[in-house]
Amino acid sequence: MKKGQLGFLTGTHAVNDLYQGAIPAMLPFLMSERHYSYAAVSGLAFAASGISSLFQPLFGVLSDRKPRAWLVPAGFLTAALGVVAAGLSGNYPVTWLCVALAGIGIAAYHPPATSQARAAGGSSQKAMSVFSVGGTVGGALAPTLVTLVIGSAGFDGSYLLSAPALVMAALWVLKGPWMRWRGYPEAAPPVTGRSTGPAADTALQTDDWRAFGRLVAVIIGWSIPFVTVTSLVSLLAQRELGRSAAAGATVLTAYTAAGAVGTLLGGWVGDRYGRMTSVRVGYLAALPALLGIAWAPAFPLLVVSATLFGAAMFVPFAAQVTLAQDYLPHRPGTASGLALGLAMAAGGLCSPAFGWLADSSGLRATFYALLLVFVAPVVMAIRLPDRVLDSPDPQSPDPVEAKNASSTQ
Repeated sequence: MKKGQLGFLTGTHAVNDLYQGAIPAMLPFLMSERHYSYAAVSGLAFAASGISSLFQPLFGVLSDRKPRAWLVPAGFLTAALGVVAAGLSGNYPVTWLCVALAGIGIAAYHPPATSQARAAGGSSQKAMSVFSVGGTVGGALAPTLVTLVIGSAGFDGSYLLSAPALVMAALWVLKGPWMRWRGYPEAAPPVTGRSTGPAADTALQTDDWRAFGRLVAVIIGWSIPFVTVTSLVSLLAQRELGRSAAAGATVLTAYTAAGAVGTLLGGWVGDRYGRMTSVRVGYLAALPALLGIAWAPAFPLLVVSATLFGAAMFVPFAAQVTLAQDYLPHRPGTASGLALGLAMAAGGLCSPAFGWLADSSGLRATFYALLLVFVAPVVMAIRLPDRVLDSPDPQSPDPVEAKNASSTQ
């Protein structure tokens, strides 16, 4: 495990996803100051998640064809530019376009950074969870940062939100030569299977598109409640429970911060009990937690339910990423782009529909409808197949060399 590279990439992930989390954190301020409807703010959530997800597979294919490390800093800098411009813009169409620009920057970052993190961490689920938790921490910090900046300086102070990206870009320039390394799978050890014999190894190394398609379907079902809860949970606290904007930011922070705990827990469970255990436990625990959000009659219960839901949703996160890459071992960038990108588009695409439902039937009905939608991916996740592609043990002798050595003795 290349701990230095993994740590640095984790830091860039925190900065990148800070801007991903800044967009939903801005929505209550946009509703109060610019008088946007639920449908309008859900449209902004689509611009951030949906547009980003549609572009992310493209960046995944590009990163598979040729290592493009520069996409990492270009991605989070573009995301910062879009968020700042959205805060400074004065009308809805321009705001939508700026948020979409931020989403494209977020999309450009993820495939190359995820492939590099997989190479730095090897086959460890814990290593991927550490990289993933960087993004979760960044998303958790976003509501507090946005509340401090926009709550005190208004949208005119949005330019202050660019500081984390500028600092990380400067660090990237300083660490540039150190980060020039070939991404996964070139830097990773050759992939071989548990079964013996050339035919078995070749079969295990092929791209399993059928199993990958099943995983994408599960992640689509994961993304719909994730994006919708992220967009509407703070509004639920304010509109249904009569709490302040700061209280809404608190519940959103608790929800996203719990994801960091869930991500690390999922990595530990995956290394100790197998990654499919983390997938199944996460989905099964998330279902009753979402019910708690929909039903919560008081703010403390909403915070507890949102915290449990955020943690449970991210227990399977690292396992889903490595599982996607093992389903498509010859196309890790494409796997990352599709698993994290195109699948997430469903959440963004469905977000306006849930916004319209909230306008017509209220937030409570929206969350109960979301609960019904989430049942299907929970059932599908339990039935996902595992696929183990082992790296050779560097301390074990090569089988061919061992045979030749024994024959000469």
